[in-house]
Amino acid sequence: MTDDVTLPKEQEIERVVRLFKAFGDRTRYRIITVLACGPRTVNELASQVDLSQPATSQQLKVLRQAGLVVGKRDGRYIYYQLTDQHVLTILEQVRAHTQIG
Repeated sequence: MTDDVTLPKEQEIERVVRLFKAFGDRTRYRIITVLACGPRTVNELASQVDLSQPATSQQLKVLRQAGLVVGKRDGRYIYYQLTDQHVLTILEQVRAHTQIG
């Protein structure tokens, strides 16, 4: 039996894999969970996920590159937030999918 399957283009595969890799790290998942509650500075995030400021910045870089997080400057501070509602939807669906019982 053969089905005609159209595989995604390489560029799409790369974007999707990058997104799943970003979600697939414990620390980044914790950061995304905090940002689901609203914008935070690097220092606020670092405190809430119990990580150094440089390590938090490095994780935010990965999340920005994956298109999950954006930073918005307000004076001398940059507030990081989820890119859009889709990120929260993904988070909620993953949580629902992993519920036991």
